[in-house]
Amino acid sequence: MRKSLALSLILLFLGAANAFAGAEARATGKIVDAKTRQPIPNAMVTVEATEVKTFKKDYKAKSDGTYAVFILDGTIKYKFTYTAPGYDSMEEVIKLKIGETNPKDVELNKAGAAAAAATSGKADPAVVAFNEGAALANSGDAAGALVKFDEAVAANPNLTAAWIAMAKLALRQKDYAKAITAANKVLEIDDEDSDMWSVLHASYTATGDKANAAKAAEKMPKNPGMLFNDAAKKINAGDDAGAEALLKQAIAADDSFAVAYYELGMIYVRAGKSAEAKQALSKYLELDPNGKEAATAKEMMQYLK
Repeated sequence: MRKSLALSLILLFLGAANAFAGAEARATGKIVDAKTRQPIPNAMVTVEATEVKTFKKDYKAKSDGTYAVFILDGTIKYKFTYTAPGYDSMEEVIKLKIGETNPKDVELNKAGAAAAAATSGKADPAVVAFNEGAALANSGDAAGALVKFDEAVAANPNLTAAWIAMAKLALRQKDYAKAITAANKVLEIDDEDSDMWSVLHASYTATGDKANAAKAAEKMPKNPGMLFNDAAKKINAGDDAGAEALLKQAIAADDSFAVAYYELGMIYVRAGKSAEAKQALSKYLELDPNGKEAATAKEMMQYLK
């Protein structure tokens, strides 16, 4: 019996090294008011499988509007529904890229705002220019889109959406001066817009401005998905100590990141830290009781008692 138990534990430990060979997918972003660009409290992301399996789960955004979604099976499409009290909901079907952090920021309109705008009969020139720019960008005409975004902010310098679109598109076009100007305009309104800090970091780096690139890097949030992936590499390389530090950072950035607790628990099991292992695995089961690793976690909990 003891020999059999030891063999089971060894097999579990060996399995942990390959725990990242699956098809996990992640999505992160921020949910804000479409007009003010301010974070929306009590926003929710509901993710539902559209094929093959039955899966539906709610992910609550933080007070700053940021959210993080972790899906164990990224091989199929999911319907993402974004909701918040007093706002029109938005939904779309998404096929996430496996092994990547899929960024997705969302702007919600106040309930009835879209209908009111449609019946007012007055066309806002800034909005018209912005929409035309968006259409050009979607068709691949980046140069034409930037011209229209310039028109939009000229008509309404406070149209944050146009500055954001301009910053991102200018960065892709390697027009770093325009990207920097546009990103800084957004940050004058919302200095916690992580996307704009990322634009500045990339633009300053490309232009050799190391000082400002470093300042932008300090403002960029730690990405739990990237930290998790880095931890995976260290586990597979046998560096549990390095992985432990990264997993703790991932959990600090997103305390609902269930699988991070699981891998942290398995590190503690391998280190013989039973109390810490039990705590981490219990948290994993609390967050994702039917998760991919739930059976292994439950079995391991029996040995930790």
